[in-house]
Amino acid sequence: MSSRPIRFRRRAQAEADQLEEPATEAAALAKKLGLDPYPVNYWIVGHDEMNQLIAYGGFQRRYPHWRWGMTYDRQQKQDQFGMGKAFEIVNNDDPSHAFLQESNSLADQKAVITHVEGHADFFKNNNWFSRFSGDQELDAAAMLERHGETIQGYVDDPDIDRDDVERFIDAVLCLEDTIDQHRPVDVDPDTERTQPTDLRDQLDQLDLSDDVQQQVFDQEWLDELAESEAASASIDHPRTDVLGFLRDHATTYDHEEDEAVSMESWQLDILDTLRREAYYFAPQKMTKVMNEGWASIVESLMMSDEGFADADEFITYADHQSRVLGSPGLNPYKLGKELWEYVENSANRREVADKLLRVEGITWQNFHAEIDFEHVRALLEPDPRIDAISSDTVEQLTSLPGDDPRIDWEMLDRALSNPETINIDRYPWKVLTYEGLAERHFSLVQPQHRGFLEQIRRSELQEHARYLFDDTRYDTVEDAIDDVDKTAGWDRMREVRESHNDVTFIDEFLTQEFVSENNYFTYEYTQTTEDYRVASTDYQDVKQKLLLQFTNFGKPTIAVFDDNFKNRGELLLGHRYNGIALDIQQATAVLERMHDLWGRPVNLMTITKTYEEHEVEVARRRNREPEPTETGVRLRYDGHEVTRSELDKDLTDRIRAADIDYDTKPDEWLA
Repeated sequence: MSSRPIRFRRRAQAEADQLEEPATEAAALAKKLGLDPYPVNYWIVGHDEMNQLIAYGGFQRRYPHWRWGMTYDRQQKQDQFGMGKAFEIVNNDDPSHAFLQESNSLADQKAVITHVEGHADFFKNNNWFSRFSGDQELDAAAMLERHGETIQGYVDDPDIDRDDVERFIDAVLCLEDTIDQHRPVDVDPDTERTQPTDLRDQLDQLDLSDDVQQQVFDQEWLDELAESEAASASIDHPRTDVLGFLRDHATTYDHEEDEAVSMESWQLDILDTLRREAYYFAPQKMTKVMNEGWASIVESLMMSDEGFADADEFITYADHQSRVLGSPGLNPYKLGKELWEYVENSANRREVADKLLRVEGITWQNFHAEIDFEHVRALLEPDPRIDAISSDTVEQLTSLPGDDPRIDWEMLDRALSNPETINIDRYPWKVLTYEGLAERHFSLVQPQHRGFLEQIRRSELQEHARYLFDDTRYDTVEDAIDDVDKTAGWDRMREVRESHNDVTFIDEFLTQEFVSENNYFTYEYTQTTEDYRVASTDYQDVKQKLLLQFTNFGKPTIAVFDDNFKNRGELLLGHRYNGIALDIQQATAVLERMHDLWGRPVNLMTITKTYEEHEVEVARRRNREPEPTETGVRLRYDGHEVTRSELDKDLTDRIRAADIDYDTKPDEWLA
């Protein structure tokens, strides 16, 4: 990192002193809200330092490579020309390190701090992140610094050509996402592969004479059978951790000798290092929507609902939030925040409906006719003594029962006996517990969600009624609402936070109700008019398009199918075709890099789409979409040229994904 003039360091120190209290109180409120974040170290940095950190993925030390300079240059231009502003960057580490840009306003810095607390909680408690560290303590900064020093050592080694090191790193980075992100980094998937029983071994166990074996079984046929079954077993269990496969086989291409040779120790070390880093960063790619949405929810609750933004900062904060949530394109902050709100609202609605269905005379059939939803919302409003806490009203909390779980009685006693120790007007949440805060912020009474309860479908009510196992009943609606667990939504959110990634999160919680309420739709490119048009507002179509964006980091899934293709030592890779064709030019370039790592010819199976000009013209005249022709092809690179051949039907069927169709083109376009 670059050194900075003293005057700028003093300015950063002054700003850090100003942010000490918000950082301390944000961490304390996070605990009250039921969060359990990593401790966070905050750093104030300038524009140039921030751009360096973003280029390095949030860390101060990485291995030497030109990619960092390219990323830095892009980020610097975005910052310079107003194409996007970086408010902060935080890394997944224990403790986490958050870097705040010095030019941010105080309102921006507070927003960043509350946002970071959400990230630190997600890093610590989402199971996909723990798959990397396991039971060991996480120290990512030290790990990445060690990696950087190791690779720098190879670059500086006079016995190793620097260009060879850079070329090798380039080749590995082309494949950095070809890992099995659903497994821990040290699990060997090859242990799950079972080789077929060799018929020749079985015959030997029968102790048959040579004459009998020769009369019944042809030796050449037995050899061919064993080879074909072994090849079939490999193809039936492709390996998705391509980097792990290459590490285990440890061969590379020698450009001078024009042949495959064993990897040198430095190559193995670099390959293993970069693979480990790919596994470290994989959970962040797998949970981008969840993680950013979770942090945005925490930020909004602290800044808006609990008043971390002062009255004179609120407009600035509102502008900050609108810029983040209003960014164009597929915005993970907006999508994530809306989905988390839907999870919370759905859990709270289920809890309220569960209680109301137990009221005498209320059934799922007459629910909408009998329930006065305005009255129910009024009953769900928080106790005024909890909702409006100030230095003038805090004493009213003493009128509540002494065992009321909503009140932090120890803090309340301090606030009343030593009011100078707790600024109740600034931090009223200090005298509340998790239960008290859940009531204070119960989602179904928030203005933006007040119509959510009555939107419940009859089918959902029928399902609730079917699973009312206990016999608890209520005489009145008032009694039922009084028994509602106001923590239901937050409890459910924490459960989901622990186990899901973006793919499972979207698959489970994106419903037609969510799509309609938030105005999501799909669009497709039409061959007939050569432009993009609105295709569908059906939630299944929207879900499929989103899942395409997030499955395997939104990149093609490539797996190793055979390491001895046609018994020639060639590598056979397969593209898991899901209706989206590969960019053949890019695929060819990656094959060339793959050849450098394998050392022998590399094959790639895929399926291409073509459109006949005549078919396109006929479709245009009839106002419909042309049907593409799908053809299985095998690309082969032997170190000199790429050749293309038709793929066997059996192999074409093997790489075609079953029951997945990302094409949402309708019979008639919506717009």
